Amino acid sequence: MSGDGDGFNPAAVAQPVEDVQGDGRWMSQVWRELFSPLHALNFGIGGDTTCNVLWRLQNGELENIRPKIVVVWVGTNNHEHTAEQVAGGILSIAKLLTSRLPKAKVVVLGLLPRGERPNPLREKNAGINNFLRSWLSGLAQAQFLDVSGQFVHSDGTISLQDMFDFLHLTSTGYRMVAKPLSDMLLQILEETPEERRASLV
Repeated sequence: MSGDGDGFNPAAVAQPVEDVQGDGRWMSQVWRELFSPLHALNFGIGGDTTCNVLWRLQNGELENIRPKIVVVWVGTNNHEHTAEQVAGGILSIAKLLTSRLPKAKVVVLGLLPRGERPNPLREKNAGINNFLRSWLSGLAQAQFLDVSGQFVHSDGTISLQDMFDFLHLTSTGYRMVAKPLSDMLLQILEETPEERRASLV
């Protein structure tokens, strides 16, 4: 199995989401401050897997929109898939986005560490990030942003101030992700002024 889609990958199969427990929206204060000025839309659903995102992208979510940038943050809920499979699923999403939206940039966010102390799930997410760092470098329209290192202290622990249950982010934790992401988005927009002007005409 490689990131190029050779062989069957169950994490790269489109599936509708089974159970929705809220919309998974980022903390509203952070969103309003950093992303509303960019006219950003949030299509995230709590509990999403790569399969659910692929299903929505293949079933109408990309219709009638022409975003300059698409941010992808998914994979930590793919419990039954290996790190390589999850990264392959994320790569499939990025490739689908770049083929359907040839003028858009795709920013893939790395998965965050989870659990108070080092554990197999944290190792799995780190493995996913390693695959993504390698595979996404071959996709010209895509950029990878990994802020996971900010969450683990020197003793290997994660703080309750950043993740209230060592998985879901607090407002402080969201800011730790949102600020570098916002900086990257603004940088991408600054690098494409011609496209910005064209969209305003």
